[in-house]
Order: sequence, then C-alpha cells, then structure tokens
Amino acid sequence: MIQYKSKEEIEIMRHSCLLVGKAHAEAAKVMKEGMTTMQVNNIVEQFILDNGGTPTFKNYNGFPYATCISMNEAVVHGFPGEHVLKSGDIISLDIGVYKNGFHGDSAYTYAIGEIADEVKQLLRVTKESLYLGIKKARQGNRVGDIANAIQEHTERKHGYGVVRELVGHGVGRNLHEEPQVPNYGKRGTGAKLKEGMVLAIEPMINLGVKEVVHLEDGWTILTKDRKPSAHFEHDVCITKGEPDILSSFEEIEAAEKGNPNLTWSY
Repeated sequence: MIQYKSKEEIEIMRHSCLLVGKAHAEAAKVMKEGMTTMQVNNIVEQFILDNGGTPTFKNYNGFPYATCISMNEAVVHGFPGEHVLKSGDIISLDIGVYKNGFHGDSAYTYAIGEIADEVKQLLRVTKESLYLGIKKARQGNRVGDIANAIQEHTERKHGYGVVRELVGHGVGRNLHEEPQVPNYGKRGTGAKLKEGMVLAIEPMINLGVKEVVHLEDGWTILTKDRKPSAHFEHDVCITKGEPDILSSFEEIEAAEKGNPNLTWSY
C-alpha cells in the first residue's frame, strides 16, 4: 500500500533528507587516496549521530554498517572495510538517516583522483538521468514515465547497462515503501503518481552489461563483466506542481569542488 504524506509530514521528512546530504558532504570534504573505506564510513556515522539522527542502514535486515560503500564494479550494498582508496577509483556512498520518525535516503558516486574519460562520462550521464527521471515525477504521470526517461538516456542513447534487479522505491516512515521505481520501463505504465507520494529515485547504471552477480557476503552486488557502475539518488515528493526534491546535492558538490583529491568534471 502506498503511504501518502501530509504537508506537515513532508517538512519533517525534509530534515532527514537534507541531513543525508550533509553527511555525504562531510565525507566528500576529506576523501582522498590512502583513506580506507571504513574511515569514510566512520566519518558518516559519527556525523549522523552528532546531529541527532540514526544511521538507517546499520542493522537494517542484518546489514552491519552505517554506510553502503560500493567501489568501482560494485553496484550497491558494499561493505566498508580496509580497502584503501587510490587514484582512479570511483566510490558510491549510499546513506540513510532516520530522524523524527522519517527516513532520508540518498546516494552519490565520487571519483578519487584522475579517472578514465569513459568513467567520467558514465558518472555524468547517470547523474543526468536522475534529473530526467525527476522531471517526470509529476502528479498524473506514472512510475513508468520516470523509468522510461532514465532508460532512454542511459541505455538507448549511451549504450549503458541498466540494472534490472535493483530499483528505487517509496520512502517515508519506512525505508522501503510502495511503489517500486525501476530504472527501465514503458511510458504510461505502473502506479499513478499522486500528491503526497515520496519516491527514492536512484538510477544504478553500468558501463558494460546490465547483468549483476551477488557475492557470498549476501549483500554486495557486482557487475557481471566487472566494469564500473554509478549510482545517484534523490528523495522526491510528488506535488500538484513541480517535483519537490527533498534531498540535496548542493553541499556535496561544493565539498567535491573544494577537495583537490576528487575529480569534479561532470
């Protein structure tokens, strides 16, 4: 069942969503070659706790960490650990915050040092596709309109692999709510979008094939051909007018630009 939010609930939820972006920015300010992914996780977790939130993902269905950190060919749900960042890596952080009864959920892919031009383009196109999908997140449209916009830009225009097994979702008092929001599909299909719905729209796009494989840890998902994957995510409220993006990349992008150890070119 789809959970519709009141205007008052949306404003409460906005605080959780914006706190996710701030947590991202704390990591983006300091990420560099030589850091471990566990150090990145710890920065995010401490920031969330210091600001009165709870890391959504920690112990969620048994996931043991505050942050999903997925490197290079890892699509999502990667474990932080002793992996050392190096120039040429891309690192996707998926962060959730629970505060005042509502979840915020946002993902962003960062580039450490200098990355290959084809990977820069993957990140740029994936990020573009997120906003093209958001443009379709309007009352009266359907979930398939969002999905089709993402697929058209990434798969049909650029030849990338759009992951089928992983999708966006409703979000609110629960991390995962109805409806599911795929990144592929036909216009005019799926659930009808109505005022008060909040969707986590999150294209997960592979440089190569769309197929993925699961690691034995039960969580980490890799591209089948081991080519890089990118992941960007916003929480978006359906209104009577323009889509209302509750999360924000503004502070993330400012931190990214201000950190000489990160590439910002897309």
